[in-house]
Amino acid sequence: MIWTTLAILIGLLAVAVPVAAVLGVLGLALTEFYSRMPLSLAMGEMAWATSNNFLLVAIPFFVLLGEILLRSGMAERMYNALVQWMPWLPGGLMHSNIAACAMFAATSGSSVATAATIGTVALGEVEKRGYNERLFLGTIAAGGTLGILIPPSINMIVYGVLTESSIPKLYLAGVVPGLLLAMLFGLTVLVLCLWRPAWGGQRMATTWEARIRSLPDLLPPLLIFVAVIGSIYAGWATATESAALGVLAALAVAAWSRRLTWRVLIVAFEGTMRTTAMIMAILIAAYFLNFVITSIGLTTQVNRFITSLRLTPTELLIAVVIFYLILGMFMETLSMMVATVPIIAPIMFKAGYDPVWFGILMVLLLETAMITPPVGINLYVVQGLRKRGRIDDVIVGTAPFVVTLMLMIVIIALFPGLAMWLPTVAAG
Repeated sequence: MIWTTLAILIGLLAVAVPVAAVLGVLGLALTEFYSRMPLSLAMGEMAWATSNNFLLVAIPFFVLLGEILLRSGMAERMYNALVQWMPWLPGGLMHSNIAACAMFAATSGSSVATAATIGTVALGEVEKRGYNERLFLGTIAAGGTLGILIPPSINMIVYGVLTESSIPKLYLAGVVPGLLLAMLFGLTVLVLCLWRPAWGGQRMATTWEARIRSLPDLLPPLLIFVAVIGSIYAGWATATESAALGVLAALAVAAWSRRLTWRVLIVAFEGTMRTTAMIMAILIAAYFLNFVITSIGLTTQVNRFITSLRLTPTELLIAVVIFYLILGMFMETLSMMVATVPIIAPIMFKAGYDPVWFGILMVLLLETAMITPPVGINLYVVQGLRKRGRIDDVIVGTAPFVVTLMLMIVIIALFPGLAMWLPTVAAG
């Protein structure tokens, strides 16, 4: 049964069937082959139960928040301000790419939105400043992955719903690893540009006066971050309510800067509806698939198979990491998480791993999948913005950051306190 399931899944993905359709069709196929009951009759109930979860209301709010930041020009002004503070480093604007991705990640909750937004405003500088184009593209694709690690994060919300984990704790747990990963990305750029100085492009001249003048453009993202995250930990709002508060803060800032027009709102709403519809279609199909998998006993088979291997907790962790690194090459990250976490997570929890810590490890594995060919979604986002050349350039430029992500996975495995420190402090 396990191998039949994998064969159907990989076969449908190989012929480019949309992910939501793949998960739904797989659920129906398993029902037809292995179930004596018409499990397909539960599809309506599953769709309603999934869509009716209050926590998931945060998803369209965070998507809308990122859309408003992009369409109103706040993201572009934030990037231009960071440019004033980074030119002294070898690789100048590439550090600005990573810093801008980290700041935008603190408001958007989406890796794709982060990569698309920063890529839109940054790509014009490649030829102008003489940077190594491949590495420059890599900083955007890799920096974009920070969107799901630095809170708020849409993927953390989905993980919290799937495992019934505390989303505020997940958000707290993502802060230190997120900042550390951003610094490791910057260190990767620094080392490569010291090794090959020509890759770092021309250093941009700036003055302290220009830097000081740019500071107000850094305030809107920080204010929105404080409004979203601060309201949660002050006890004023739930994760969903804080997302709505973030949208109100973004609208207020856009209106104050006279960038809030009907055109901006319409385009932002359209983008939000498209993205939210895609996410919810994947979630509904994946929940139905999980229901079928549990009903026909596939979950029990997987648990029995893994138990029969008699792996130690460390060996189990290594096996899970390898499993996700391989699966991430061929599967879209959100659907990969929704389809596998309900099966893998209970096994990890039974082995003694903390649900919040495993959530952070899971997000790091998803980040790696986002920049791993052939299906790494951020690779295609950056190539789509570039509109020329081959995607091979983006893949090669991102390769050093894949290594950095794997290093971060090792670090978080060896030092789990990096993720658990803030949740522990907040609880105590």
